[in-house]
Amino acid sequence: MRLLLPFFLLLVGPALVAAQAIHGGDHINLPAPPPTDKDPVVDTYFGTRITDDYRWLEDAKSAETRAFIDAQMAYTDRYLKQARVRPELVDKLDPLIHVTSWSMPIQRGDSYFFMKGLSDEEQSSIYVRHGWATGASGGLPPKGQTAERGKDVRLVDPAALSRDPNTSVSLLAVSQDASLLAYGVRQGGADEQEVHFLNLKTGKTLEDSLPADRYNSIDLVTSSAKGMVHKPAQGKAQAFNGSQDAGGVYYSRFTHKGSLVYLHKFGTRVSADPLLFGREFHSEPLEERDLISAHVTEDGHYLVVEIHRGVPASRVDVVFRDLTKPDAVFEILVWGFESRFETMYADGEWYVRTDYRASNGCVLKAMPGIAPEAWHVIVPEGKDVMDGASIVGHKLFVHRLKDVKSDTEIYTLQGKSVGSIRYEGIGDASGLSGEVADRYGFFTFQSLIQPPTIDRYDTVTGKQEVFAQPRTPFDSSEYELKQVFYKSKDGTRIPMFVAGKKGLPMDGSARLLMTGYGGFNLSETPAWNPLWAAWMEQGGWFALPNLRAGGEYGETWHKAGMFEKKQNVFDDFYAAAEYLIAEKYTSTPHLAISGRSNGGLLMGAAMTQRPDLFGAIWCGYPLLDMLRYQKFEMGRLWTTEYGSAENEKDFAYLRKYSPYQNVKAGTAYPAIMFFTGDSDTRVDPLHARKMTPLVQAASSSGRPVLLHYSVKSGHSAGVAAGQLIEDYADQLTFLWTETGSAAQKAANPK
Repeated sequence: MRLLLPFFLLLVGPALVAAQAIHGGDHINLPAPPPTDKDPVVDTYFGTRITDDYRWLEDAKSAETRAFIDAQMAYTDRYLKQARVRPELVDKLDPLIHVTSWSMPIQRGDSYFFMKGLSDEEQSSIYVRHGWATGASGGLPPKGQTAERGKDVRLVDPAALSRDPNTSVSLLAVSQDASLLAYGVRQGGADEQEVHFLNLKTGKTLEDSLPADRYNSIDLVTSSAKGMVHKPAQGKAQAFNGSQDAGGVYYSRFTHKGSLVYLHKFGTRVSADPLLFGREFHSEPLEERDLISAHVTEDGHYLVVEIHRGVPASRVDVVFRDLTKPDAVFEILVWGFESRFETMYADGEWYVRTDYRASNGCVLKAMPGIAPEAWHVIVPEGKDVMDGASIVGHKLFVHRLKDVKSDTEIYTLQGKSVGSIRYEGIGDASGLSGEVADRYGFFTFQSLIQPPTIDRYDTVTGKQEVFAQPRTPFDSSEYELKQVFYKSKDGTRIPMFVAGKKGLPMDGSARLLMTGYGGFNLSETPAWNPLWAAWMEQGGWFALPNLRAGGEYGETWHKAGMFEKKQNVFDDFYAAAEYLIAEKYTSTPHLAISGRSNGGLLMGAAMTQRPDLFGAIWCGYPLLDMLRYQKFEMGRLWTTEYGSAENEKDFAYLRKYSPYQNVKAGTAYPAIMFFTGDSDTRVDPLHARKMTPLVQAASSSGRPVLLHYSVKSGHSAGVAAGQLIEDYADQLTFLWTETGSAAQKAANPK
């Protein structure tokens, strides 16, 4: 199971000022941006009138909006075609992205299923390797023959499904008996995907499929499983586990009325799939923000349903059903506690990783029918946040972050410490994945200057062996990675990773690219990214601060940047920039910043609150109108992190920092590129569409304000490698160009 036209009225004001030729030697000739018509709409929030001049751009399908996009993209293309550094950056990005790469494998017996993309391919395919020995890539074996042991055999090739290189596949699940495989098919960067099923014995895809939608979880059960019983929401319970049955799939599908769990029995109509869970349980209505996932325990005994209340979840409830009993109903493991619970089932016992009465996390042995305060503590809370836990080989592997650096401790299921997995240097490790009954598990290790390696770990001997290691043309020995600490505005100590070529000058003259996120309890670890690697190869520093509202130091750290405390996140980011300038890594004209999604909101705050601090800003797939975000796409789910302007208390602080409502005419804004696309079905592209003309009209600096809008790109992964190279090259071209020596002269004309 695997759980984003220039026929309008002319404006008078700063927007008519042509962008100055301040582009670091590229001498870009850029006229004034395309004029955009205003059509004011006034909303009243608790007595406060708010004017929105570009409400009409919320309609993505109107002819006027499409004409606006065309005009803006023509303007952006004019800029990029003149940027002489772009071919050089493409040449750096191409070998970093067109590299053979693997995903973490799923082991079934002595077979390993994984994603693999060859260096000359646009998309990854789904492969199987029978036996441990590593081998070269290969195709399906000739009919009637078996694959050579140790060879990677391609099972699903996206190029065979569509001529569109932006069609991708993903490995979703493999049945325990290795007879069935579930895979997703996605178009571009949309969140929605179709789900298909491959018979691994015949090599044929079943006629059954699930239509394109948002699926929270997919789990397969076959006729050889211990039991497969379902009791529909209404009607008589049924069981099927005989030889005449092909099996089925438990799936959870998101709808704006709430998530729903179904069972599809192969050979039947999807429209007739029985509803197993959703809408209401335990006399409590389930809402849109309640994301539900379902999985079957490894032994096939139980169907486990987890209800995540909000994004991120402020509460997780867990129920389960005995699949060996036709008349079984859902029982409660934990319900009604404002804490998170992540279940593990092993050897007939329940275990949970939770922040219940433990902000940094702990592992408890759970007992149905008994309150959590009476559960037995297996691994107590420590000073370092518990970032994950898994049971592999009948041992408990606890993954922690020690000042955002990975550490994995090993315990018996009774809680006795029996060892650890140590990692060399600063980096990001995944924690161990695998099955309870398996001897082996897998983990990845990587860093900002080290491409990821996948290792197999022997839970009996502790031996580590390389499963996959990409041959990335990046010489890590030429670069340095360090961690520094600085103080935020209120004195809070914040960690930050800084990387770059050894010997880079520390006199303020070097370019530096800093990114950030700060939200949703997500930890920003120093993981490999070819985008950042290309920037460093070009000769710039890269910095990653660990802002509050992330998960780096537990739930207390997260709550310090939520709701009315969101300004702490922004202040942490500005303090990071001031530290880097004070330590002479860079200076304001050479300082570029980049962020996407919630990080795009961070970029919006940076440009409106501290336009003096940054030389160039890339703002990707952003949230910017925080008074209306909850009305579109998945926005309602994020009210558990931000709040909603529909509530008077929340409106007061959202209005104060919402970027769209805080653009001020006559402000000298830095160079800005807004980046989004039609395939973003998570954060509505309307945010970038509306913000672009607003800042273009307001800015007095003469610096370019561009909209980069793609019909393929979206929040989720899935665009072709070639498209990714083009998008990354556009991003880095803009940031590198706008932080050059001429940019410094423009910032200090005297």
